[in-house]
Amino acid sequence: LPVREVGSVPIDQVVIGSCTNGRIEDLRVAAEILRGREVHSNVRCIVIPGSRQVQLAAAREGLIEIFLEAGAAVSTPTCGPCLGGHMGVLAAGERAVSTTNRNFRGRMGSLDSEVVLAGPAVAAASAIAGRLAHPEEVLS
Repeated sequence: LPVREVGSVPIDQVVIGSCTNGRIEDLRVAAEILRGREVHSNVRCIVIPGSRQVQLAAAREGLIEIFLEAGAAVSTPTCGPCLGGHMGVLAAGERAVSTTNRNFRGRMGSLDSEVVLAGPAVAAASAIAGRLAHPEEVLS
């Protein structure tokens, strides 16, 4: 479903990365959108490089600094919110936009939470807007 057709859907959290969609190319896309902007005050944004090599490349390219300046939390490469294990576990009634690969009921926490899967551009734009957002909305 295209983001523009969804309407204004508020979110509580954004997860960019993890073992899926945590490639350096994905982090570059997210950083380009977050550069010079701030994560919405009602949103937790977690960035997880897909591997140590990706983390090092992101640091060398200045991407980690961009994420931190935008107000995102940057993790070491790890499993975590995607499997509902730790950091970023969703509470009942919370909604996340995630670049991970699964969104079945209870995957990232409470059975009463919701996960919207998206690419890194939509995830980054949503982190800024505080709701599900198309990148053009925050870049214009």
